[in-house]
Amino acid sequence: MSLPQLQNLVVIDQDITNDQYGVYYDKRTIQDLLNYGLILLDKPPGPTSHETVAWAKRILKIPKIGHSGTLDPQVSGVLPLGLGEATKALGVLLMGPKEYYGLGRLHILPSREKLQDVLELFRGEIFQKPPQRSSVLRRTRTRHIYELEIIEQKERLLMLRILCEAGTYIRKLYYDIGEILGPGATMIELRRSRVHQFNENQNLVTLHELADAHADWQEKNDDTKLYKMILPIEYALTELKSVVIRDSAVDALCHGAQLAIPGILQISAGISKGDPVGVYTQKGEVVALAESILSEYEIKEATKGYAFQTRRIIMAPNTYPKNWRTKKVEQ
Repeated sequence: MSLPQLQNLVVIDQDITNDQYGVYYDKRTIQDLLNYGLILLDKPPGPTSHETVAWAKRILKIPKIGHSGTLDPQVSGVLPLGLGEATKALGVLLMGPKEYYGLGRLHILPSREKLQDVLELFRGEIFQKPPQRSSVLRRTRTRHIYELEIIEQKERLLMLRILCEAGTYIRKLYYDIGEILGPGATMIELRRSRVHQFNENQNLVTLHELADAHADWQEKNDDTKLYKMILPIEYALTELKSVVIRDSAVDALCHGAQLAIPGILQISAGISKGDPVGVYTQKGEVVALAESILSEYEIKEATKGYAFQTRRIIMAPNTYPKNWRTKKVEQ
């Protein structure tokens, strides 16, 4: 199945890929996925995000796993994990919204009309200061609340659905709502139901299920369950525009070179200056994250120079053969 961001590309040039190196992103082995994979974990209430990651590392027996967006210990829900080199791509998920379902207790029973009026004040751009126990600097900042909806109310118990910008403190949101109502409000339970394009209806994985699947792979040589749980990391980048490059340009990019115009084969239609993009091989493997410094028209018209500024290298060097030379510096 083709990834959305690798469809509807504008062809700049043609090239033939070599099957002797690299691997199609959807044909990776389990061992490959353990270095370029994504797991949509259903974090349980209780452990910290750091502890959850540590348990996942022990289960999968790999040294490097990262997560996208910390959840407080008592908060459950969607916690995307990047495996190995895939940790470098997780920052992309912070660019999109997050959705939460929160249960709180109001310290007063307001009328429905007054409650709706107060919630209206918290839709759109709001000012927030992180709570005292926060790990970040406590200074006032702005965050955007895209949607704020009452799911259910039973006397002073209030369940809300919140779609918001990454970095919004939902516990503080309940507190601030209570301050405007009068006597206050306290959040009781919270679940994250969405991170960017991923939601809890997309086959979330529990730690117990992950442990069972890994045991089947190790002890029975049965990778069926594990294949369903580990996605290629490219699925985290489906909301970005794309650039496909020549095989001969891949390793130079992995070693820190900028992507020159002659190395570009295809780009997403409508690319503009400043757009974040994913840079891919012809097999669909993500090589790097970059920022466009030219528009689609300028890229198509140019024959030399650079079109993208590399922001993060994801693919490990020497995955593709070296097709570049270093210049000798005269003494």
